[in-house]
Amino acid sequence: MREGDRVMGDKTKPIANPLVVLREEFDDWAILFNPDTADAVGINPVGVAVWKLIDGHHNLEEILAKIKKHFSEVPNSIIEDIKTFVKNLEERGLIGYELKSSDK
Repeated sequence: MREGDRVMGDKTKPIANPLVVLREEFDDWAILFNPDTADAVGINPVGVAVWKLIDGHHNLEEILAKIKKHFSEVPNSIIEDIKTFVKNLEERGLIGYELKSSDK
């Protein structure tokens, strides 16, 4: 499929819902809170790092590379863990994907 043939948004670079609030706690964990739905989810330090990279400019491979660089002893399952985390955030409405002008 060519770029101009797309009918959906570019699902390679997730972007955070701008309404979602990240509240970082003293122990490097955090809470994501969506005031529209009152949904809240606790995330660990790796999740916090991933969240901060969900800015519409990084694809999952770039996020993975930055996580591997930032944290020591990253398990081999990390890419699947990140994919699952991102999918869960999307299902909860905490992230999405920007639509290109040809997608609107």
